Amino acid sequence: MSHKILVVDDEEAISLALEFLLKRAGYEVAVARDGVEALERIAKWRPDLVLLDIMMPGKDGFEVCQTVRGMSELTPQPKIFMLTAKGREVERTKGLAVGADDYVVKPFSTEELLKRVAQHLGSEAA
Repeated sequence: MSHKILVVDDEEAISLALEFLLKRAGYEVAVARDGVEALERIAKWRPDLVLLDIMMPGKDGFEVCQTVRGMSELTPQPKIFMLTAKGREVERTKGLAVGADDYVVKPFSTEELLKRVAQHLGSEAA
């Protein structure tokens, strides 16, 4: 059974590229375009990992992460990577404080991202 990854980003070019990359690496992938849709998908689809942008309409990534961490019915909890252009230490600290497992700053190396995904999911590097 392949791991399920939810890509949450309102920039279509980024979400499409990540979807293609992750599917090619053997993961099952779904996409959400905003924070509200992300929470609905997470509750129903139960992904193993969420790649979560911070700046989005509706609920931002910090709010989504904090809400997911408070959802006791999600067992096990998905891994959450903040995937964002916000690279200052204050944002990174806040992301980890609200429950993110990792924090990746855009632009990023796709090879490095795949390695980090594999590490967190306990699977072979793509």
